[in-house]
Amino acid sequence: MKILCVHAHFDDYEFTAAGTFEMWKRRLGDQLQARVIVCTDGRAGHHLHSRAETGRIRLREQMASARVGGYEFAQLRYPDGRVPREACLQVDVRLLAALWRAIRDFEPDYLFCPPLPADPLAGVHVDHVVIAEAVRKVAYMINVPHAFTPEYPARRAPARPVKTPVILHVYDGYMFGANGYDLAVDVEPAFPAVAAMSWCHQSQIREWLPWVGRHRLEAPGSLEEWSAVLRERFSRRNREFKLKTSRAVEVFAVTAWGEIPSYEQLLNDFPSLARGASKLSQLKKRLARWR
Repeated sequence: MKILCVHAHFDDYEFTAAGTFEMWKRRLGDQLQARVIVCTDGRAGHHLHSRAETGRIRLREQMASARVGGYEFAQLRYPDGRVPREACLQVDVRLLAALWRAIRDFEPDYLFCPPLPADPLAGVHVDHVVIAEAVRKVAYMINVPHAFTPEYPARRAPARPVKTPVILHVYDGYMFGANGYDLAVDVEPAFPAVAAMSWCHQSQIREWLPWVGRHRLEAPGSLEEWSAVLRERFSRRNREFKLKTSRAVEVFAVTAWGEIPSYEQLLNDFPSLARGASKLSQLKKRLARWR
C-alpha cells in the first residue's frame, strides 16, 4: 500500500490526515509506504523572521515531524528545480507538470489533497484552492506518458502504464461550514502521535498562529497544553459535522478525479473506519453510479 498527501503548507498534513496515516502504519507496518509532499517554500507566514529564515525554520520543523511520524517527506519542485512560492500559487503548466511528475514517480494507491469550495461564501486559502484545482486538472494526465515531456523528457520508450490513485479530499479549516465528507476515521489511538507531530511546528503553533489572530489560539507553553488545544480542534470539527463522539476523528470525501474505487475496497482498505459516523449508504450509491 502506498499513500500520498499533497498539500500546500508545512503542517497542513498534521491537521488533516496524520492520524489516518498513523493508523494505517500501525495496521500494515512495513507493507505501507507513506509520503507527504508540501507544495510551497513556507517563507511567507511569520512576523519576526525574514523570509529566508522562516523557510529554513519551517523546513526543519517538517523534517522533525517526519521523523516522529515515520513518513517520507518531499518538497514539490518546478521543472526548473525551484520550490513554489507560498501565498502566490497559480495553476499553470509548471505546477501541473511538477505534480504530474511527483505523483507518477510515487504511484500511490490513495492520494489525499485539499477540497475545492463549492460555496462562494466559504472562506479559502489561495494555496489550498490552487493545489486542489491543480490535482483535479492533472488527475487524468497521470497515466498520459507524454503530457509533460517538454518539461520532463521521457526516460524510456515505449512507456509503461502508471497507476492512477484514488483521490480523496481532506478537511479544510479555511472552508469552515462548507466542508463535506464520506468517510470518518477514528484516529483516537493515534492522537498522541498527531500531537507530537504537530508540536514539531513550534514557529507555527506558538508564534505565527497566535499572532495572526484569526485562529483564536493562545500560544501553548508545553506539549500537554498543545494537546488540550488540539483536542478542542477535533471536538470543534465533530460538532461541525454533528458527530456524537468525543474521540478524535478525521474525515475524507471520495472524488471521481482519479481511479474510482469499489465500495468494498474502501471498507477493506481504510483503517479504523467509524461506520456509524461515515456516510456509507450515500457513498455506496454514488460509487455505483460512477462505476
